[in-house]
Amino acid sequence: MRVLAEVHHRDGYPVNWPVRPDDWLSQASGMGAWVAELGGRLVGHVSLSRSGEGDLAPGLWSERSGTSKDLTAVVSRLFVAPQARGHGIGALLIGQAVEAARRRGLHPVLDVVASDAAAAALYERLGWELMATVEQRWSPSQSVVIHCYAAAS
Repeated sequence: MRVLAEVHHRDGYPVNWPVRPDDWLSQASGMGAWVAELGGRLVGHVSLSRSGEGDLAPGLWSERSGTSKDLTAVVSRLFVAPQARGHGIGALLIGQAVEAARRRGLHPVLDVVASDAAAAALYERLGWELMATVEQRWSPSQSVVIHCYAAAS
C-alpha cells in the first residue's frame, strides 16, 4: 500500500483513492498479479483479470476481431514507485501479464485514463495499439476520458 500511496500522491493514480486499497488491488487480480522488487524493496505491481463492469477495451477488441470479449484478459493496476522509474520495471511487469494472458489463449487489453500520458507513452512504446478514446462516466459528478489499448497481435 505504501508504494501505491506514493504513486497516488505524485501522479494521481489511481484517480480516486480507494476506500480499501488492498481490496482494490486484489479485485483486479483474478488471473494473477505480479510485483517487482529492486534492491530488496517492493517497487511495482500489475494484475490480470477477466473483463469486468466498466472495462471498455474488451468490448472494443471483440468488435474489431469478431470474437468474444471472453477471449480477452485485462491488464490493470500497473504502477511503479517514483524512485524506481527508468529501470524498465513497468515494461517487465506488462510483459509478465501479457505472457500469462497469451498462455491462456487470451488477448491482452487495457483501459487507461487519458491524463496518464506517461502510461500511454509506455504502452505505445511497447507496441500496444490505441483502439479508441472515449468519455466514461464514473459517477454522476465525474466523467473521465479513457484510452483503450490492445496488445500487438
